[in-house]
Amino acid sequence: MTPRSIRLWTSIHKWTSLVCTLFLLMLCITGLPLIFHDEIDAALGATIEPDQAPDNAPLLSFDRILEIARAAQPTQVVTIVGADDENPIWHVYMASTVTAPKTEVIVSVDSRTGRVLHVGAAARGAVTKFLLDLHTDLFLEQPGMLFLGAMGLCFLVAIVSGVVVYGPFMRRLEFGTIRPRRRLYWLDLHNLLGIVILAWTVVVGVTGVINTLSTQIAQHWQRTELVAMLGPWRNAPVPPKLASAQGAIDTALAHAPGMKVQSVAMPGSPFAGGHHYGVYLRGNQPLTSRLLKPVLINADDGTFGETRDMPLYVQALFVSRPLHFGDYGGMPLKIIWALLDLATIIVLGSGLYLWAAKLRKVPARAPVAAGRPLVAGAERS
Repeated sequence: MTPRSIRLWTSIHKWTSLVCTLFLLMLCITGLPLIFHDEIDAALGATIEPDQAPDNAPLLSFDRILEIARAAQPTQVVTIVGADDENPIWHVYMASTVTAPKTEVIVSVDSRTGRVLHVGAAARGAVTKFLLDLHTDLFLEQPGMLFLGAMGLCFLVAIVSGVVVYGPFMRRLEFGTIRPRRRLYWLDLHNLLGIVILAWTVVVGVTGVINTLSTQIAQHWQRTELVAMLGPWRNAPVPPKLASAQGAIDTALAHAPGMKVQSVAMPGSPFAGGHHYGVYLRGNQPLTSRLLKPVLINADDGTFGETRDMPLYVQALFVSRPLHFGDYGGMPLKIIWALLDLATIIVLGSGLYLWAAKLRKVPARAPVAAGRPLVAGAERS
Protein backbone atom coordinates (compact mmCIF):
# COMPACT_ATOMS: atom_id res chain seq x y z
CA MET A 1 0.00 0.00 0.00
CA THR A 2 1.13 3.52 -0.70
CA PRO A 3 1.54 6.04 2.13
CA ARG A 4 -1.40 8.00 0.74
CA SER A 5 -3.75 5.01 0.78
CA ILE A 6 -2.59 4.12 4.29
CA ARG A 7 -3.42 7.65 5.45
CA LEU A 8 -6.86 7.38 3.81
CA TRP A 9 -7.69 4.07 5.47
CA THR A 10 -6.35 5.36 8.80
CA SER A 11 -8.61 8.38 8.54
CA ILE A 12 -11.60 6.16 7.77
CA HIS A 13 -10.78 3.95 10.75
CA LYS A 14 -10.30 6.94 13.02
CA TRP A 15 -13.56 8.71 12.27
CA THR A 16 -15.81 5.66 12.08
CA SER A 17 -14.35 4.50 15.38
CA LEU A 18 -14.86 7.85 17.06
CA VAL A 19 -18.46 8.05 15.88
CA CYS A 20 -19.51 4.68 17.26
CA THR A 21 -17.15 3.78 20.12
CA LEU A 22 -19.15 5.25 23.04
CA PHE A 23 -22.33 3.54 21.85
CA LEU A 24 -20.47 0.28 21.28
CA LEU A 25 -19.10 0.46 24.81
CA MET A 26 -22.66 0.81 26.07
CA LEU A 27 -23.74 -2.17 23.95
CA CYS A 28 -20.87 -4.31 25.19
CA ILE A 29 -21.43 -3.37 28.83
CA THR A 30 -25.18 -4.02 28.68
CA GLY A 31 -24.71 -7.08 26.47
CA LEU A 32 -22.40 -8.77 28.97
CA PRO A 33 -25.10 -9.44 31.63
CA LEU A 34 -27.64 -10.18 28.90
CA ILE A 35 -25.56 -13.19 27.89
CA PHE A 36 -26.55 -14.63 31.27
CA HIS A 37 -30.09 -13.25 31.35
CA ASP A 38 -31.62 -16.63 32.25
CA GLU A 39 -29.24 -17.06 35.17
CA ILE A 40 -29.77 -13.46 36.37
CA ASP A 41 -33.56 -13.82 36.27
CA ALA A 42 -33.30 -17.09 38.19
CA ALA A 43 -31.01 -15.56 40.83
CA LEU A 44 -33.40 -12.63 41.32
CA GLY A 45 -36.45 -14.87 41.46
CA ALA A 46 -37.83 -13.30 38.30
CA THR A 47 -38.40 -16.51 36.35
CA ILE A 48 -41.79 -18.03 35.63
CA GLU A 49 -41.71 -21.59 36.92
CA PRO A 50 -44.32 -24.25 36.12
CA ASP A 51 -46.27 -26.08 38.79
CA GLN A 52 -44.97 -29.35 40.19
CA ALA A 53 -46.54 -32.13 38.14
CA PRO A 54 -45.53 -35.54 36.78
CA ASP A 55 -43.59 -35.44 33.52
CA ASN A 56 -46.31 -37.51 31.86
CA ALA A 57 -49.15 -35.33 33.09
CA PRO A 58 -51.67 -34.64 30.30
CA LEU A 59 -51.71 -31.21 28.71
CA LEU A 60 -54.78 -29.04 28.68
CA SER A 61 -56.45 -28.25 25.39
CA PHE A 62 -55.19 -25.07 23.77
CA ASP A 63 -58.79 -23.84 23.72
CA ARG A 64 -58.88 -24.23 27.50
CA ILE A 65 -55.66 -22.20 27.82
CA LEU A 66 -57.31 -19.38 25.86
CA GLU A 67 -60.38 -19.51 28.11
CA ILE A 68 -58.22 -19.23 31.23
CA ALA A 69 -56.29 -16.25 29.84
CA ARG A 70 -59.47 -14.45 28.81
CA ALA A 71 -60.99 -15.03 32.23
CA ALA A 72 -57.86 -13.53 33.83
CA GLN A 73 -58.05 -10.43 31.59
CA PRO A 74 -61.66 -10.09 30.45
CA THR A 75 -61.19 -6.63 28.94
CA GLN A 76 -58.38 -7.80 26.66
CA VAL A 77 -58.34 -9.97 23.53
CA VAL A 78 -55.75 -12.55 22.56
CA THR A 79 -53.43 -11.54 19.71
CA ILE A 80 -50.76 -14.24 19.75
CA VAL A 81 -49.75 -17.10 22.05
CA GLY A 82 -46.16 -18.29 22.44
CA ALA A 83 -44.88 -21.60 23.76
CA ASP A 84 -42.15 -21.49 26.40
CA ASP A 85 -38.90 -22.95 25.04
CA GLU A 86 -38.12 -25.00 28.14
CA ASN A 87 -41.25 -25.36 30.28
CA PRO A 88 -44.86 -26.47 29.73
CA ILE A 89 -46.11 -22.91 29.76
CA TRP A 90 -48.12 -20.87 27.28
CA HIS A 91 -47.49 -17.10 27.21
CA VAL A 92 -50.72 -15.45 26.05
CA TYR A 93 -50.17 -11.97 24.59
CA MET A 94 -53.20 -9.72 24.86
CA ALA A 95 -54.25 -6.20 23.89
CA SER A 96 -57.34 -4.04 23.66
CA THR A 97 -57.86 -5.07 20.01
CA VAL A 98 -56.58 -8.00 17.98
CA THR A 99 -54.88 -5.61 15.53
CA ALA A 100 -53.09 -3.57 18.22
CA PRO A 101 -49.43 -2.99 17.31
CA LYS A 102 -48.23 -3.56 20.87
CA THR A 103 -48.90 -6.14 23.54
CA GLU A 104 -50.52 -4.63 26.63
CA VAL A 105 -50.44 -7.62 28.99
CA ILE A 106 -49.01 -11.14 29.02
CA VAL A 107 -50.77 -13.98 30.83
CA SER A 108 -48.60 -17.05 31.44
CA VAL A 109 -50.52 -20.28 32.03
CA ASP A 110 -49.25 -23.72 33.07
CA SER A 111 -50.31 -26.05 30.26
CA ARG A 112 -50.83 -29.00 32.65
CA THR A 113 -52.58 -27.49 35.67
CA GLY A 114 -54.13 -24.43 34.03
CA ARG A 115 -52.95 -22.16 36.82
CA VAL A 116 -52.16 -18.55 35.89
CA LEU A 117 -48.47 -18.19 36.75
CA HIS A 118 -47.89 -14.56 35.80
CA VAL A 119 -49.78 -11.50 34.62
CA GLY A 120 -47.80 -8.47 33.55
CA ALA A 121 -46.43 -6.29 30.79
CA ALA A 122 -43.33 -8.49 30.29
CA ALA A 123 -42.43 -12.13 30.71
CA ARG A 124 -38.89 -11.41 31.93
CA GLY A 125 -37.41 -9.83 35.04
CA ALA A 126 -37.31 -6.06 35.48
CA VAL A 127 -33.48 -5.93 35.53
CA THR A 128 -32.95 -7.89 32.33
CA LYS A 129 -35.83 -6.08 30.62
CA PHE A 130 -34.25 -2.72 31.49
CA LEU A 131 -30.90 -3.87 30.11
CA LEU A 132 -32.50 -5.36 27.00
CA ASP A 133 -34.48 -2.21 26.23
CA LEU A 134 -31.36 -0.08 26.65
CA HIS A 135 -29.31 -2.51 24.56
CA THR A 136 -31.78 -2.82 21.70
CA ASP A 137 -33.27 0.64 21.25
CA LEU A 138 -32.03 3.08 23.92
CA PHE A 139 -35.66 3.26 25.17
CA LEU A 140 -36.53 5.00 21.89
CA GLU A 141 -38.18 2.01 20.21
CA GLN A 142 -37.87 2.01 16.40
CA PRO A 143 -35.80 5.21 16.00
CA GLY A 144 -33.39 3.94 18.64
CA MET A 145 -33.05 0.57 16.90
CA LEU A 146 -32.27 2.21 13.57
CA PHE A 147 -29.75 4.54 15.21
CA LEU A 148 -27.93 1.61 16.82
CA GLY A 149 -28.03 -0.15 13.46
CA ALA A 150 -26.22 2.83 11.94
CA MET A 151 -23.65 2.64 14.75
CA GLY A 152 -23.24 -1.06 13.95
CA LEU A 153 -22.49 -0.25 10.32
CA CYS A 154 -19.89 2.30 11.45
CA PHE A 155 -18.39 -0.43 13.63
CA LEU A 156 -18.13 -2.82 10.68
CA VAL A 157 -16.44 -0.14 8.56
CA ALA A 158 -14.04 0.54 11.44
CA ILE A 159 -13.22 -3.18 11.61
CA VAL A 160 -12.51 -3.43 7.88
CA SER A 161 -10.40 -0.28 7.81
CA GLY A 162 -8.56 -1.41 10.95
CA VAL A 163 -7.62 -4.69 9.28
CA VAL A 164 -6.36 -2.80 6.23
CA VAL A 165 -4.01 -0.57 8.26
CA TYR A 166 -2.97 -3.42 10.58
CA GLY A 167 -0.80 -5.08 7.90
CA PRO A 168 1.49 -2.11 7.21
CA PHE A 169 1.78 -1.40 10.93
CA MET A 170 2.81 -4.97 11.78
CA ARG A 171 5.64 -4.97 9.26
CA ARG A 172 7.76 -3.34 11.97
CA LEU A 173 6.75 -5.65 14.82
CA GLU A 174 6.48 -9.35 15.43
CA PHE A 175 2.97 -10.62 16.03
CA GLY A 176 2.05 -10.45 19.70
CA THR A 177 4.63 -7.83 20.63
CA ILE A 178 3.61 -5.75 23.67
CA ARG A 179 6.03 -2.90 24.38
CA PRO A 180 6.36 -1.77 28.02
CA ARG A 181 5.94 1.99 27.72
CA ARG A 182 2.44 2.97 28.87
CA ARG A 183 1.08 4.46 25.66
CA LEU A 184 2.77 1.84 23.47
CA TYR A 185 1.52 -0.90 25.79
CA TRP A 186 -2.10 0.11 25.24
CA LEU A 187 -1.49 0.62 21.53
CA ASP A 188 -0.01 -2.86 21.09
CA LEU A 189 -2.70 -4.44 23.26
CA HIS A 190 -5.40 -2.66 21.26
CA ASN A 191 -4.00 -3.95 17.99
CA LEU A 192 -3.37 -7.48 19.24
CA LEU A 193 -6.79 -7.99 20.80
CA GLY A 194 -8.47 -6.31 17.85
CA ILE A 195 -7.02 -8.78 15.36
CA VAL A 196 -7.47 -11.82 17.63
CA ILE A 197 -11.19 -11.24 18.14
CA LEU A 198 -11.74 -10.06 14.55
CA ALA A 199 -14.04 -12.93 13.51
CA TRP A 200 -16.18 -12.60 16.63
CA THR A 201 -16.60 -8.84 16.31
CA VAL A 202 -17.68 -9.25 12.69
CA VAL A 203 -20.24 -11.92 13.66
CA VAL A 204 -21.65 -9.87 16.53
CA GLY A 205 -21.61 -6.68 14.47
CA VAL A 206 -23.43 -8.22 11.50
CA THR A 207 -26.02 -10.02 13.67
CA GLY A 208 -26.54 -6.87 15.70
CA VAL A 209 -27.28 -4.82 12.57
CA ILE A 210 -29.68 -7.50 11.33
CA ASN A 211 -31.49 -7.49 14.68
CA THR A 212 -32.03 -3.73 14.50
CA LEU A 213 -33.93 -4.30 11.25
CA SER A 214 -36.26 -6.92 12.73
CA THR A 215 -39.34 -4.70 12.42
CA GLN A 216 -38.63 -3.86 8.78
CA ILE A 217 -37.93 -7.51 7.99
CA ALA A 218 -41.18 -8.64 9.63
CA GLN A 219 -43.22 -5.94 7.89
CA HIS A 220 -41.72 -6.78 4.50
CA TRP A 221 -42.54 -10.46 5.02
CA GLN A 222 -46.11 -9.54 5.96
CA ARG A 223 -46.54 -7.34 2.87
CA THR A 224 -45.12 -9.92 0.47
CA GLU A 225 -44.96 -13.55 1.59
CA LEU A 226 -47.88 -13.52 4.02
CA VAL A 227 -50.13 -11.65 1.57
CA ALA A 228 -49.29 -14.25 -1.09
CA MET A 229 -50.11 -17.06 1.35
CA LEU A 230 -53.46 -15.51 2.25
CA GLY A 231 -54.42 -15.34 -1.42
CA PRO A 232 -58.08 -14.41 -1.96
CA TRP A 233 -58.60 -14.25 1.81
CA ARG A 234 -56.16 -11.37 2.34
CA ASN A 235 -58.94 -8.83 3.07
CA ALA A 236 -61.46 -11.23 4.57
CA PRO A 237 -62.96 -10.37 7.98
CA VAL A 238 -62.71 -12.62 11.00
CA PRO A 239 -65.39 -15.35 10.82
CA PRO A 240 -68.28 -14.83 13.28
CA LYS A 241 -67.62 -18.25 14.76
CA LEU A 242 -64.10 -19.63 15.06
CA ALA A 243 -63.10 -23.23 14.72
CA SER A 244 -61.21 -24.90 17.56
CA ALA A 245 -57.73 -23.42 18.06
CA GLN A 246 -56.52 -26.83 19.27
CA GLY A 247 -57.86 -28.34 16.06
CA ALA A 248 -55.91 -25.74 14.09
CA ILE A 249 -52.72 -26.76 15.90
CA ASP A 250 -53.39 -30.46 15.24
CA THR A 251 -53.99 -29.80 11.55
CA ALA A 252 -50.79 -27.75 11.26
CA LEU A 253 -48.68 -30.42 12.98
CA ALA A 254 -50.15 -33.06 10.67
CA HIS A 255 -48.80 -31.12 7.67
CA ALA A 256 -45.34 -30.70 9.23
CA PRO A 257 -44.40 -33.92 11.05
CA GLY A 258 -41.58 -33.71 13.58
CA MET A 259 -42.06 -30.02 14.30
CA LYS A 260 -43.23 -28.21 17.44
CA VAL A 261 -45.49 -25.24 18.01
CA GLN A 262 -43.63 -22.00 18.59
CA SER A 263 -46.59 -19.63 18.51
CA VAL A 264 -50.18 -19.26 17.35
CA ALA A 265 -51.41 -15.97 15.88
CA MET A 266 -55.14 -15.44 16.30
CA PRO A 267 -57.45 -14.58 13.40
CA GLY A 268 -57.35 -10.86 12.66
CA SER A 269 -53.84 -10.35 14.06
CA PRO A 270 -51.04 -9.05 11.83
CA PHE A 271 -49.36 -12.46 11.54
CA ALA A 272 -52.49 -14.41 10.62
CA GLY A 273 -54.96 -12.37 8.57
CA GLY A 274 -58.66 -12.25 9.21
CA HIS A 275 -59.62 -15.68 7.88
CA HIS A 276 -56.85 -17.82 9.37
CA TYR A 277 -55.05 -19.01 12.43
CA GLY A 278 -51.32 -18.53 11.93
CA VAL A 279 -49.58 -21.54 13.46
CA TYR A 280 -45.82 -21.06 13.53
CA LEU A 281 -43.82 -24.25 13.93
CA ARG A 282 -40.15 -24.85 14.73
CA GLY A 283 -37.81 -27.79 14.36
CA ASN A 284 -36.55 -30.00 17.18
CA GLN A 285 -32.80 -29.65 16.54
CA PRO A 286 -30.50 -26.92 17.95
CA LEU A 287 -30.41 -25.03 14.64
CA THR A 288 -33.86 -25.82 13.24
CA SER A 289 -35.44 -24.86 16.57
CA ARG A 290 -34.59 -21.26 15.68
CA LEU A 291 -36.24 -21.41 12.24
CA LEU A 292 -39.99 -20.99 11.94
CA LYS A 293 -42.40 -22.43 9.41
CA PRO A 294 -45.79 -20.68 9.07
CA VAL A 295 -48.92 -22.77 8.53
CA LEU A 296 -52.23 -21.03 7.84
CA ILE A 297 -55.37 -22.82 9.02
CA ASN A 298 -58.82 -21.68 7.94
CA ALA A 299 -60.44 -20.19 11.01
CA ASP A 300 -64.03 -20.96 10.00
CA ASP A 301 -63.70 -24.75 9.66
CA GLY A 302 -60.17 -25.63 10.86
CA THR A 303 -59.00 -26.98 7.50
CA PHE A 304 -55.51 -26.57 6.10
CA GLY A 305 -54.92 -23.34 4.20
CA GLU A 306 -51.32 -22.76 3.11
CA THR A 307 -47.72 -23.19 4.21
CA ARG A 308 -44.31 -22.33 2.81
CA ASP A 309 -40.76 -21.99 4.03
CA MET A 310 -39.53 -18.64 5.27
CA PRO A 311 -37.33 -16.71 2.80
CA LEU A 312 -33.62 -16.46 3.45
CA TYR A 313 -33.73 -12.90 4.79
CA VAL A 314 -36.16 -13.94 7.51
CA GLN A 315 -34.14 -17.05 8.34
CA ALA A 316 -31.07 -14.81 8.69
CA LEU A 317 -32.96 -12.81 11.33
CA PHE A 318 -34.00 -15.95 13.22
CA VAL A 319 -30.42 -17.25 13.27
CA SER A 320 -28.86 -13.90 14.17
CA ARG A 321 -30.88 -13.41 17.36
CA PRO A 322 -29.47 -16.32 19.41
CA LEU A 323 -26.06 -16.10 17.75
CA HIS A 324 -25.74 -12.47 18.83
CA PHE A 325 -26.08 -13.42 22.51
CA GLY A 326 -24.40 -16.85 22.36
CA ASP A 327 -27.58 -18.81 23.06
CA TYR A 328 -26.66 -21.86 20.98
CA GLY A 329 -24.28 -23.89 23.13
CA GLY A 330 -25.34 -23.57 26.76
CA MET A 331 -23.07 -22.25 29.51
CA PRO A 332 -19.69 -23.04 27.82
CA LEU A 333 -20.55 -20.87 24.82
CA LYS A 334 -21.96 -18.15 27.08
CA ILE A 335 -18.64 -18.00 28.97
CA ILE A 336 -16.72 -17.77 25.69
CA TRP A 337 -19.05 -14.99 24.52
CA ALA A 338 -18.53 -13.13 27.78
CA LEU A 339 -14.73 -13.33 27.53
CA LEU A 340 -14.85 -12.07 23.95
CA ASP A 341 -17.17 -9.27 25.04
CA LEU A 342 -14.68 -8.25 27.75
CA ALA A 343 -11.87 -8.26 25.18
CA THR A 344 -13.96 -5.98 22.96
CA ILE A 345 -14.49 -3.58 25.88
CA ILE A 346 -10.70 -3.43 26.32
CA VAL A 347 -10.22 -2.73 22.60
CA LEU A 348 -12.79 0.06 22.63
CA GLY A 349 -11.57 1.55 25.90
CA SER A 350 -7.92 1.49 24.83
CA GLY A 351 -8.89 3.18 21.56
CA LEU A 352 -10.52 6.03 23.45
CA TYR A 353 -7.52 6.29 25.80
CA LEU A 354 -5.06 6.50 22.91
CA TRP A 355 -7.13 9.13 21.16
CA ALA A 356 -7.33 11.22 24.34
CA ALA A 357 -3.61 10.76 24.91
CA LYS A 358 -2.89 12.02 21.42
CA LEU A 359 -5.00 15.13 22.00
CA ARG A 360 -3.06 15.90 25.19
CA LYS A 361 0.31 15.39 23.53
CA VAL A 362 1.95 18.70 22.57
CA PRO A 363 3.69 19.60 20.45
CA ALA A 364 2.14 17.20 17.90
CA ARG A 365 4.64 14.95 16.23
CA ALA A 366 4.99 14.76 12.47
CA PRO A 367 3.07 11.83 10.96
CA VAL A 368 5.02 8.67 10.27
CA ALA A 369 4.60 7.66 6.66
CA ALA A 370 5.44 3.99 7.18
CA GLY A 371 2.07 2.91 8.52
CA ARG A 372 -0.52 3.55 11.18
CA PRO A 373 -1.71 1.53 14.16
CA LEU A 374 -5.06 -0.21 14.41
CA VAL A 375 -6.62 2.55 16.52
CA ALA A 376 -8.50 5.73 15.93
CA GLY A 377 -6.09 8.63 15.79
CA ALA A 378 -3.05 6.94 17.39
CA GLU A 379 0.46 7.14 15.92
CA ARG A 380 3.51 5.07 16.63
CA SER A 381 5.85 6.49 19.22
